Amino acid sequence: MADFRASLADTAPASGLEPPLAALWWAAKGDWERAHKIVQDEGSADAAWVHAYLHRVEGDLGNAGYWYRQAGQPAAKDSLEAEWERIVTALLGSGKA
Repeated sequence: MADFRASLADTAPASGLEPPLAALWWAAKGDWERAHKIVQDEGSADAAWVHAYLHRVEGDLGNAGYWYRQAGQPAAKDSLEAEWERIVTALLGSGKA
């Protein structure tokens, strides 16, 4: 997680980063559109989870709910920051860096 956070000082995510993590990287940089574009056509549960998070950031809770269901994840109730960290930690822990 520390290395991922440190990479936010860069101008682009590390090459080879899986799409869900790249989307979270761009989301942390404040580029919602770019983050959404990365995951919107990805078919994995991880991408759906990130997609849900992004719609929660946007304030579209109905759409977020759909994507949480697609991801097999409960709808988040904690802060956006805590959810971002939880997803990054889960994805890094699964070897999807």
